[in-house]
Amino acid sequence: MPVFRLSDEDISFPPAYLADEYGRLAIGGDLAPERLLLAYQSGLFPWFNPDEPIVWWSPDPRFVLFPDELKVAKSMRPIFNQNKFTYSFDQHFRTIITTCRQERLMDDGSGTWITDTMVEAYCRLHELGFAHSVEVFKEGVIVGGLYGISLGKVFFGESMFAKASNASKAGFITLVNALKEQGFWLIDCQQETDHLRSLGGVNIPRQYFLELMEKNQEEKTLRGSWSGLI
Repeated sequence: MPVFRLSDEDISFPPAYLADEYGRLAIGGDLAPERLLLAYQSGLFPWFNPDEPIVWWSPDPRFVLFPDELKVAKSMRPIFNQNKFTYSFDQHFRTIITTCRQERLMDDGSGTWITDTMVEAYCRLHELGFAHSVEVFKEGVIVGGLYGISLGKVFFGESMFAKASNASKAGFITLVNALKEQGFWLIDCQQETDHLRSLGGVNIPRQYFLELMEKNQEEKTLRGSWSGLI
């Protein structure tokens, strides 16, 4: 299957099911808010190396987590019972995304897809009320966090980090529980990791994922600050 080249003027995408065997659908375009939101609604996400064209992906299978299937290990229960961490939503978005970037950077500047352009694009989505962050604190210091995009009843996770043991897991569990209360029915994890599988993540066929994205277009987006969800 060919990889499509996007027009700089037209923000539309080819159907996601036309992605190649690696999940690549298209290259080019930009990270304007309108294009990014359309990409997520269409079952796509950007992922590319610095100094390379933007690549838009729709992997098959797609790794997701259904909130009702969240797994909380027994080892995590003392962390919540003893209040080892405190949490906030949407209070330090730029700090969270830049820390996710820094945690992956090599000495030569490589090792992460979170480019300066990506940081600014997602901070703009945060300002518009579509991108959200979870902050995890220990003794008043941020020790973990994650960020992603919310559309309809789906949260599209982008990246997370932990500077203290279990901090990112605790932040993710806190987020999932809050989203369940708001009626969310899917968290897109994009690609499989052991970390997320241990929390209940599963692979589903791309076609099923795209059907869920079509259904999601009928849902109202919980837009704006999420600081009141916790």
